[in-house]
Amino acid sequence: MNGHTALVERQEFDIVVIGAGQAGLAVSYYLRRTPWSWTVLDGEVGPGAAWRHGWDSLRLFSPAQWSSLPGWPMPASTEGTPTRDDVLDYFAAYEARYTLPIQRPVRVQAVRHGDGALLVESDRGHYRTRVVVSATGTWSTPYIPRYPGHELFQGIQIHSAAYHTPDLFAGQRVLIVGGGNSGAQILAEVSQVAQTTWVTPEPPHFLPDDVDGRVLFERATERFRSMQEGQLIEPAGGLGDIVMVPSVKEARARGVLHSVRLFRTFTPDGVIWPDGRAMQVDAVIWCTGFRWALDHLAPLSIIEADGQIAVSGTRAVREPRLWLVGYGEWTGFASATILGVGRTARATVAEIDALLQAGHDHA
Repeated sequence: MNGHTALVERQEFDIVVIGAGQAGLAVSYYLRRTPWSWTVLDGEVGPGAAWRHGWDSLRLFSPAQWSSLPGWPMPASTEGTPTRDDVLDYFAAYEARYTLPIQRPVRVQAVRHGDGALLVESDRGHYRTRVVVSATGTWSTPYIPRYPGHELFQGIQIHSAAYHTPDLFAGQRVLIVGGGNSGAQILAEVSQVAQTTWVTPEPPHFLPDDVDGRVLFERATERFRSMQEGQLIEPAGGLGDIVMVPSVKEARARGVLHSVRLFRTFTPDGVIWPDGRAMQVDAVIWCTGFRWALDHLAPLSIIEADGQIAVSGTRAVREPRLWLVGYGEWTGFASATILGVGRTARATVAEIDALLQAGHDHA
């Protein structure tokens, strides 16, 4: 069922998965082993989910074997760590290898309570299902913090979600706001063609040159296990620390890999710094992260004030026919990473299978 889907009035499945990014694909891998009817609804026109929208030069900071979905390793990249296009090719091949029942483009608008079921409403019709797995991630909800005078600034403002190449900023004065890996990598690229200022709330934490995503994952795992055991071990380096990929090393060599603290306010043509100094700015690139894409679940009335949904593992506490996979630590350790999501996907499918088996046995 890959490819464009025809308009449907109504379809019925045991399980509907929403989203075909890394979380949706990992869940799909394990669903193949169950006897239940299921489908995946994906809003994109082709494979890759959020990775389709990454900037052109985006690179993972883990080797291919540490960026793999369940069952089939990502092929090693010929250029070191995998590129965005390597990820897109891998996801497309993964879907084809396992003949996953993905319908696209299908944009899910709402999940509602039905009579003994959940109803999934989309721009391609309605789906009735016993279980929903939401795997919509964060990319579609970029976060831009509100700064004083934000609405006054007349220059260009984009979020990293909409950034593709530095060409738009050639010869301009650009603020890059945000201290994570996206901020560092975009700074490294834009600073080659523009006058850049890197703004971060705190000084960025740069990892040693020989530390990559594999080491980060191992350290994060050690931290997670120590927390579970009630210990206070705090290994250096977390998944949000800046990995010294080649472009970031090159920026360091050029002397541009340094940041300043936050400005005080926007003006129509720039910003004012805490010391009162005015600076003209042509553009701002916000590398300030994302929020969870959960609007489609609002009709269930289970989203908490902090934007999360209370879960036990990955299962929603207040709607036990709903599971959430891949949104970050609150839905499973390292579940927002390609490698880490496999563990929670496997546990999720085991719980769903047990629920449906129990219902089947009592039917």
